[in-house]
Amino acid sequence: MRVEHWTGAQVHDRADDLAALLTDTVAAGASVGFLAPLGHAEAVAWWRERAAATAAGRLAVWTALDPADRVTGTVGLAFPDKPNSGHRAELVKLMVHRSARGRGLGRLLLTTAERAAAAAGRTLLHLDTETGSPAEQLYRSAGWTEAGTIPDYAASPAGELRPTTLYYKRLGG
Repeated sequence: MRVEHWTGAQVHDRADDLAALLTDTVAAGASVGFLAPLGHAEAVAWWRERAAATAAGRLAVWTALDPADRVTGTVGLAFPDKPNSGHRAELVKLMVHRSARGRGLGRLLLTTAERAAAAAGRTLLHLDTETGSPAEQLYRSAGWTEAGTIPDYAASPAGELRPTTLYYKRLGG
């Protein structure tokens, strides 16, 4: 398994592969912003929009690839555009394909994003995740701090309103 930092052009050109990961993630019940069933064309369009943000430097995307060059995971860092926010970033869309789960890929992607953020001078990361989801254990075990829970924050892929838990992590000492 290898993890690559992708350019906007790579995200655009491989949007079909990234869409397959996104639709698998939603079909598995992960609350990543979409309702089920998520159509492949809708997922491709979403990733193509992310390609523009990546090319503009507002989003950084890392992709995990298996030995056959199949996309098996991804993670992103979204960078705020406000002058007072240059020290932080939001961790977004950490996804691992069902076929690749349980092998440490989520942790590898998370660590990759954290190290890249620190190397870019970011000292604070934040994220939100569905309360009670398997992702919470990953974030806690990686040293993220729970900041609080918001009830009825977002609909699950099945359409049920669910709470989200906010986490943050200070980087670089």
